[in-house]
Amino acid sequence: MSGHPFDHLPDVRDGLTRAERIILHTLHRLEQERPGRAVPTAQLYGHVVEQLDISPDAFQALLSRLVGRHMPRAKEE
Repeated sequence: MSGHPFDHLPDVRDGLTRAERIILHTLHRLEQERPGRAVPTAQLYGHVVEQLDISPDAFQALLSRLVGRHMPRAKEE
């Protein structure tokens, strides 16, 4: 992720960074467009990357932290 250095600091109001806020806002918007259906991660990433320069790995790490699930790393052979 690039951009302004302050983008990585948590907001004092709720502790979210700019990237986390964009992910959550985009997820909420997509959930409203797809009532009763889950939003695929790839679709969420596609919409987030339109607003934020973020790699797929960084996106997955942030998303995992937001939902409270640890994503295991692929084993290197």
